[in-house]
Amino acid sequence: MRLIADKLGGERGGEPVFANIGFALEDGEALIVTGPNGSGKSTLLRVVAGLLPAADGEVRLEGGSEDWPTPAAACHYVGHLNAMKTALTVNENLDFWRRFAGEPALGVAEALEEVGLGHIGHLPFGYLSTGQKRRAALARLLVSHRPVWLLDEPTAGLDKASEARLSEMMDQHLAEGGIIVAATHLPLGIAARELRMGDALRG
Repeated sequence: MRLIADKLGGERGGEPVFANIGFALEDGEALIVTGPNGSGKSTLLRVVAGLLPAADGEVRLEGGSEDWPTPAAACHYVGHLNAMKTALTVNENLDFWRRFAGEPALGVAEALEEVGLGHIGHLPFGYLSTGQKRRAALARLLVSHRPVWLLDEPTAGLDKASEARLSEMMDQHLAEGGIIVAATHLPLGIAARELRMGDALRG
């Protein structure tokens, strides 16, 4: 499987934020996207995820077969917002995402154990601390299988122990042939190539 961005351009509010971005990632490879605020890191991830149209160029997935016919179908996207309902329990939120995304992987309880939250699944999501909310959102990566993880500032709100857990999760995903594209200002503790945004266009 290969995730390819070919001469990719992106816009925000009708204004160009990046142009002529290209990369090709094989199974087991990660790309760290860096750059100043406003340089288009989040926009790039949203374009790859199919949440925004590309202004130029294309994103394609080669070798995805019928299971993953498009990049969007193959992706887990974790953005700045956690995409969890505050009034629902953590278990209910993750069960929804597991059923919505399909391709079940770990059970909800097992996924919460993996992110160090095995004891709070019964609590409403809105009761959690900032770091706990982020860890619960990252558990979405584990309840349904997707070969491509798109992570926007995944360590936001995490303490050092949780950052280490995330690094282990990402290493495991790569070892199993997954692909990761992560936008971040901080080291993620994984072997990865780097793409620096903002050199051509800044928003």
